[in-house]
Amino acid sequence: MKFRSPSGKIIRSPKKLSFDFVPDKLPHREDEQQKLFMLFRRVIEDGVSQNVFLQGNVGTGKTASAKRFCMDYEDWAAERERKVDYVFINCRKRSNKSLVLWKIIHKFDKGFPDRGFSVGEMMEIIRRHIKDSGTHLFVVLDEADSLIQRDGPELIFLLSRFDDETIAPRGSLSLILISQKNVLELLDESALSTFKRGNRLLLEQYDKAQLFDILSYRGELALYPGSIEEEELNLLALIAGERGDARLGIELMEKAALLAEEKGQNQIGPEDIRTAKADIDPYMTASRLRGLNENERLILLSAAQKLRNRSFTTTGDLESHYHVLCETYGREVLGHTQFWKYLKSLSGDGMLETETVASGKGRTTKVSLSDIPAGLLEQKLVELIKG
Repeated sequence: MKFRSPSGKIIRSPKKLSFDFVPDKLPHREDEQQKLFMLFRRVIEDGVSQNVFLQGNVGTGKTASAKRFCMDYEDWAAERERKVDYVFINCRKRSNKSLVLWKIIHKFDKGFPDRGFSVGEMMEIIRRHIKDSGTHLFVVLDEADSLIQRDGPELIFLLSRFDDETIAPRGSLSLILISQKNVLELLDESALSTFKRGNRLLLEQYDKAQLFDILSYRGELALYPGSIEEEELNLLALIAGERGDARLGIELMEKAALLAEEKGQNQIGPEDIRTAKADIDPYMTASRLRGLNENERLILLSAAQKLRNRSFTTTGDLESHYHVLCETYGREVLGHTQFWKYLKSLSGDGMLETETVASGKGRTTKVSLSDIPAGLLEQKLVELIKG
């Protein structure tokens, strides 16, 4: 068959929407980068190895923070005529001692065989490579809990005490552990003794405002100018903000951009974002809609119709349109207090998102829909209401 390229042009640099891409700066992780530097600056200034643990939930920038730090630290060390290198290892893929050590050796020797050497022999080979290259090596173990739970804490102990049997004037290897879980609780006493309590860095979840900045910056890097507006960025940030997950926000941006391009658009619209969310992480299923009462369906239908071509509406506009729908379908209109009760219930159940913001007239509550395209939701609700 002949493949057809999409006619829309939104994504300028696809690799910059990849999970593996590390941008030059990490918005709202500057403090964490500085803390890492303060912990590791003695590697160069005093020749002291360090062991640090980064912890945080999915999408909090743990891996990107570690990678960005290692790249920037390598440059900082080079300015001081010191050689630093780093190796990143995903312990979910390499979940035992031999696989991890082979990956470290492979950093220096691409032809090293993947079997036939004991753990002790591989440790000695690593020592020799580090000494011969005159390098201080940062070993970053991502998802370190997978390694510890499957293979025990022995390798963490061996790497964190890497220089114990040498008389070298300077430390030669530093260790960074990354995990969603507190891996320090998985270590035995001997391994735990190598980690100072102050060397644990917790990355908090991002809030909506921080996610807006992150997604704006990523959009500048990856998309053509003008292909996403502030309202759509706010909608992306709102969806990702439910979990504080920048990874989800970036994935939704890419998916929405691809959907819009396929339709021949040069700009991402709110329905593209909702379609992306329904495809990646659906919540509003047919059974959930059937479980709503008639007033909830009418309020949700009001939102769907008001949000056909918009990212947000207001509660005032929503309530006015609800009155129109009640008249259209011959239903009794709820009072204002009852309307608000049902609206809050829909928001609490994740059907709608509400956010109170300051405006020129005081404070306004904005309403948005994130989980399903407004047009599709309207169709399903009309079918249910008409019976």
